[in-house]
Amino acid sequence: MTERRAMPDRLPLESLEQKDAFIARHIGPRDEEVEQMLEVVGTASLDDLIAQTIPADIRRTDELPLPGPKPEHEALAALKALAAKNLVQKSLIGMGYADTITPAVIQRNLLENPGWYTAYTPYQAEISQGRLEALLNFQQLIIDLTGLPLANASLLDEATAAAEAMAMARRLSQSASNKFFVDENCFPQTIDVLKTRAGFFGFELLFGKAQQAGERAVFGALLQYPDDRGEAADLSPHIAAVQMQGGIAAVAADLMALVLLKSPGAMGADIALGSAQRFGVPMGFGGPHAAFFATRDEHKRSVPGRIIGVSQDSRGKPALRMALQTREQHIRREKANSNICTSQVLLANMASMYAVYHGPKGLKTIAERIHRLTSILALGLQRGGVKVLSQRYFDTLRVEFGPRAESVYLAALNAGYNLRCVSPSVLGIALNEKTTRSDIATLLILLTGQSPAIAALDAEAKSPLDGLRREDHILTHPVFNTHHSEHQMLRYLRKLQDRDLALDRSMIPLGSCTMKLNATSEMLPISWPEFADMHPFAPLEQAAGTLEMIYGLENMLKAVTGFDGICMQPNSGAQGEYAGLVAIRRYQASIGQGRRDVCLIPTSAHGTNPASARMCGLDVVAIACDARGNVDVADLEAKASAHAERLSCLMVTYPSTHGVFEPRIREICELVHRHGGQVYMDGANLNAMVGLASPAYIGADVSHINLHKTFCIPHGGGGPGMGPIGLKRHLLPFIPDHPLQPVGPEDRLHKGLSAISAAPWGSASILPISWMYITLMGARGLKRASEIAILNANYIAVRLKDDYPLLYTGEQGRVAHECILDMRPIKAATGITETDIAKRLMDYGFHAPTVSFPVPGTLMVEPTESEARDELDRFIAAMHSIREEIRQVERGVWKAEESPLRLAPHTQADLAEELWSRPYSRAAAAFPSAWVAENKFWPSVNRIDEVYGDRHVFCVCLPMEPSSSS
Repeated sequence: MTERRAMPDRLPLESLEQKDAFIARHIGPRDEEVEQMLEVVGTASLDDLIAQTIPADIRRTDELPLPGPKPEHEALAALKALAAKNLVQKSLIGMGYADTITPAVIQRNLLENPGWYTAYTPYQAEISQGRLEALLNFQQLIIDLTGLPLANASLLDEATAAAEAMAMARRLSQSASNKFFVDENCFPQTIDVLKTRAGFFGFELLFGKAQQAGERAVFGALLQYPDDRGEAADLSPHIAAVQMQGGIAAVAADLMALVLLKSPGAMGADIALGSAQRFGVPMGFGGPHAAFFATRDEHKRSVPGRIIGVSQDSRGKPALRMALQTREQHIRREKANSNICTSQVLLANMASMYAVYHGPKGLKTIAERIHRLTSILALGLQRGGVKVLSQRYFDTLRVEFGPRAESVYLAALNAGYNLRCVSPSVLGIALNEKTTRSDIATLLILLTGQSPAIAALDAEAKSPLDGLRREDHILTHPVFNTHHSEHQMLRYLRKLQDRDLALDRSMIPLGSCTMKLNATSEMLPISWPEFADMHPFAPLEQAAGTLEMIYGLENMLKAVTGFDGICMQPNSGAQGEYAGLVAIRRYQASIGQGRRDVCLIPTSAHGTNPASARMCGLDVVAIACDARGNVDVADLEAKASAHAERLSCLMVTYPSTHGVFEPRIREICELVHRHGGQVYMDGANLNAMVGLASPAYIGADVSHINLHKTFCIPHGGGGPGMGPIGLKRHLLPFIPDHPLQPVGPEDRLHKGLSAISAAPWGSASILPISWMYITLMGARGLKRASEIAILNANYIAVRLKDDYPLLYTGEQGRVAHECILDMRPIKAATGITETDIAKRLMDYGFHAPTVSFPVPGTLMVEPTESEARDELDRFIAAMHSIREEIRQVERGVWKAEESPLRLAPHTQADLAEELWSRPYSRAAAAFPSAWVAENKFWPSVNRIDEVYGDRHVFCVCLPMEPSSSS
């Protein structure tokens, strides 16, 4: 009998303080469970498992140079102290960003609701119908306001959407010209991003006034509406002139202005784009915000990003899915339309629900109020002897103050208003949803010294938009005309939430995506107004706390990765890839090696890698993998040697996309360096390395860091994300800067280099999540998280390998943080596919693992460190049970097409059938385990017909009876 040790009567004070309590809250398995799992895996300790998994020559021998963990309340207090250093003023700067009111029902029940923010990209559409409907609403909103028949489900930000429009114009245009026209009155940040993209595409940018757009042969043009001056003009003749030259005309538009103004589609535009930020999404010092993108129907196969379409399920019921662009980067690789691998889904859903909540009447009221206040301000300024330069404005005025401009600017600043300094004599004033008549009265006193009666000005103020107002009806679909009380809205949000499977219900075991805990304490700060309400171009001294938080996070990431510097601008992982390659190409050009234009990419790499390389003007050369899934070093050597004069870089994912730590990774890096190239390491799988190894030590020159994977920013149903890059010292002078806000100290070496995203620090308002995570975990907790992620993956691999062969393992039979299960033998023997297994898992209450990536016919499983042993065991039991069902097909008990696997997922409609003619019971269909019987999640549609959806592309809201409540 084992002797039980008595608990000590007096615990040390350090134990009672529970400084490391959060580590156990983040990591699922308890210590005793870890011991039991190690026994199953067949190792004596975690150290032994890690030694068998990670090559010795890349293992860290030191501890992470980070402080110890903090309790949640202390970490929140520390971050609140930083937030208190911010000064949030009323920012009337404009330039594509406007203060807005997030309806509380949307903030609490969508933005702050784990049922929405912990969901994954809707690749498994049957259990994603809620957010797919919200995204379809977003597309309908954009279609209505832009006047174009097709919209996607959002892009990263307005500036990068403009760059995507330029690239799309080149794909569509029949013009032989290599020139792209840019309205000189586009926003400065947009122009800067266009310069970066055009340089690597080899395009020549022509700048001029909008009316000059058609004077020269161009393959496309970008016009701003209203423009940077606030002027709105009928662009129809300019658009027609571009099109007469064979060019594609794109219009960057203000979504709120489009509530009142003639649409880009009505003016003949081919593409419309912009930001949906002012539809209820806080400015957040730059993001995340959903960019919109609309075009003509005939261009649908050239659109970047994702489009939500209507298909039908096996019962013929309408069902939603991602259409056309689904995973296209992983299929088309360097031939993809774009490297975009994410949308800003959470923010697009917020914007769509803002429109649903307010409806067309409410939106028109908001837009008219903003415009009326602008007209009152313009008239009051004129009456006060101030020259208003703007003629046809919606919400933005440029005002001539002459030598008084600086003193007027400072007076407004001291009174709590941020205006825009346009020039030494001209100020810009952009009003927004939060602007009140009291603000107008205060501004008129500050700017004119007079105090006119607002009511009198209101009676006389006239709109300058005659002839520009839209005449068509918008948002006529019932969904925008139903849910206007909070009760209705709350129930609509809940109805959609109940159609989706997110992390708040069960494990999402997706390989390469790291769906881990997004702790409530990490999420709370994103709603704090000190972070959320900051304009990205506010005076930097007002953002002292945010900047201190950002620089602190940069130092944390340097400690984790070993790099000399971090660039926070990329606002997605794919954008990080692009930024890293841009730095490499700029560096090589600076040392006279601009000729280096070949990128070596293993066939196991992430699908966005080849697309990112092409965007940087690189030729992609594929590197083979060997039978174990590792990079074929002989093939790499041969191709690096053959392309030595032109070799720019290698893009390698580590641990590999095949789920193993390649043993020769340092040799691979040295080989590339020996042939004059740089090493770009895709950091998608960094979750297996933190505290155990570091990209810089391994040999990488640059790596992106998926904060939405390793560092706990939630996926939000397909976005937001952040993909900052870490760089070695020689590349630091070549990171992007920003034309409006300096990124880094004044003596920065990269000063003046063009940007890759709209905002200086990307999606800054979600960075507190990662700051909190690292602060809560400390050095010890981060390392423990990596160890348990590896343990959980190996535990699943060992438990499942007898039923589902492991495709790849390391030299000692171990996987990294994920494992690939090979379904091809099952398919060959039974006809049951990996898709059948994925759909059947829905009946067991699980989201599927990653299907057919990186290898067709497989499932890639990543449990993460946050899943407790009982959840892992439940998933394992489900997979074992499904294997038994497959054996029923093998034995001939069921035909494959009549099995519960092929007919999965099962809905309530299935069980309600009066006649049940299937060869298995209703209970087996819908309640295949005891746990499911008590915790049933019902898919809202049956299996969706993918082929039907792509053959009958329908991407707007379905017609409904006006009385319908959905």
